[in-house]
Amino acid sequence: MEQAEQHYLVAPRHLAGGGDLRYVTDALRACGWKDLARSGGPLVFDSPDRTVRIGYDPFVQPGGWTIRGKATRQHSAWHASLGRQVPVEIVAGFTDALTRPRSAHAPNVWTPLHSQGWQPERGQHVTATSPDGTARLQFHQSGPGDAHWWASARNEHSRTWDALFTATTPMHLVQAFAGALADPHPVMRPHGDLPPSTQIRTTTVQVLPSQLSAWQQARVNAARTATWTHRPWATARPGVTPAARPSASRAGTSR
Repeated sequence: MEQAEQHYLVAPRHLAGGGDLRYVTDALRACGWKDLARSGGPLVFDSPDRTVRIGYDPFVQPGGWTIRGKATRQHSAWHASLGRQVPVEIVAGFTDALTRPRSAHAPNVWTPLHSQGWQPERGQHVTATSPDGTARLQFHQSGPGDAHWWASARNEHSRTWDALFTATTPMHLVQAFAGALADPHPVMRPHGDLPPSTQIRTTTVQVLPSQLSAWQQARVNAARTATWTHRPWATARPGVTPAARPSASRAGTSR
């Protein structure tokens, strides 16, 4: 008989630790990204049009996520790096935005932060700080042509992670990252996978393994359906549905 397992809902989410990499990678596969990873090696994914590459390497220091966009007619080359302890739910804010059509509305990175009570600071660099003071996002500009976006989180011990985005990173992607960073909803972590910090708030929950699988599969199905819907030829094949397309999965966790 299936046994419930102890998990924790953790807030603020930016101090919850890295989490299960499948939250990001399974959605990328469902959206048609090509998995180029070799067994035992770092994760590597290419976008369907081969203009963006996402990697995750736990075997180097400091390690973590690297995302590179090639130069196109519409946009300059760009690069983003996110540390290993950036929660996967926040990473997914950025990577999910790479798989969706861009909104027609002009992006504003600060809007999702200010709407959640993040405090603006205007000095040499424009900064927004979380209400509890443990996370920040900053547009750092040292001089003409020398700028980047920088985010970080810290607990009572030290800085737990950094994320860096070149100034050429598409603004709607940075906005999506900011939205996931400021999201007030807690994230779930299994027993034994909590960071040692007094600055997190936890709620104990009992979860069946089948529930965890169902929630992850629902995320994969939503990603697959969204991708199918936005393909220009999707409606031309009435006999085929997104659910008919197989998906692969690969286990992976970040510590």
